[in-house]
Amino acid sequence: MRQYETIFVVHPNLSEEEYKEVLKRFTTLMERAKGILVKVDEWGIQRLAHRVGKSDRGYYVLMSYCGGPGLTAELERDLKLDERVLKFQSVKLSDEADPEELIRKQNEGQRKETAEAVPPTPEVRA
Repeated sequence: MRQYETIFVVHPNLSEEEYKEVLKRFTTLMERAKGILVKVDEWGIQRLAHRVGKSDRGYYVLMSYCGGPGLTAELERDLKLDERVLKFQSVKLSDEADPEELIRKQNEGQRKETAEAVPPTPEVRA
């Protein structure tokens, strides 16, 4: 399978519910197209490099996924048609990727970050 990343910017004036609906739409599209979603990284509202329409801010979302060559074409087609999406860009990272290994590495990285964030408990000796 090929490994891809797509970053897209969602209109900032959406409610939290509408924003979650946009995310749900593209994650279900991934499942329907037999793609494997590795991670969805929500960066929140950030300032755009330049105005798009009347917006100078947007919700940034990074999706990392694996699938066949037609998957990105279908995803990009839907991103173009959705008026709530301001901009998007897709990049192919690898021609041969193992989705299970990528997911496992992602989970290990999250566990490691969580372990580093929690300070160790002091030892109490009696």
